[in-house]
Amino acid sequence: MPPYSTASGNRLIVPALGKLYAGLLPLAETLLRFVAGACLVVHGVGKIAEPMKNVAMVEGLGFYPGAVFSPLLAGTEFFGGILIAIGLLTRPAAAAGLFVLLVTVWFHWVNLGQGFPGAEKSILWSAMLFFVLIRGGGRWSVDAKLGREF
Repeated sequence: MPPYSTASGNRLIVPALGKLYAGLLPLAETLLRFVAGACLVVHGVGKIAEPMKNVAMVEGLGFYPGAVFSPLLAGTEFFGGILIAIGLLTRPAAAAGLFVLLVTVWFHWVNLGQGFPGAEKSILWSAMLFFVLIRGGGRWSVDAKLGREF
């Protein structure tokens, strides 16, 4: 594709930027993957330190027994976030994280009745993880270095 066009085939207003955009695309994808994973890690640190602390919360969401699902939530956020950030088993980790975040969207929207204002961060995170799930680890990931992707 010529540098004066975008991936969708649209002509750029400033054609000279085409090569810049194309060259920065792998960096942008990597940055998005890393930030999504790192944010999950930060969000999961407290849960991994006390994996049984959220038993009542997960049971309140309808996941029984909470003693099983609370540590799974903690592990998904913390360890899944690490995997996403480094790009190892990227798609399975992103799928697990996406599931958790879609549950939080539903919880904020339906259970708490907050609608979009309460769910907007989870919606944004869900979109990021959906992108990572579809795209995979990308050029600068452990998956790529191993030559294998899920």
